[in-house]
Amino acid sequence: MKASQLRELSAEELQEKLRGLKEELFNLRFQLAINQLENPMRISAVKKDIARVQTVLTELENSTEA
Repeated sequence: MKASQLRELSAEELQEKLRGLKEELFNLRFQLAINQLENPMRISAVKKDIARVQTVLTELENSTEA
């Protein structure tokens, strides 16, 4: 997911997206622990998506404070 796509979402949608990504990361780590993970690179991709969502959320918070 690109940051430009994330900037089009509302704060509530971003929070929901973040919740879903964190859940997916948990599931991927669980699969990794029990050796059922097919694509280990997905973990790093999900981490980067989480960071993007958190960055956009921070930008929204800072823009409303100014």
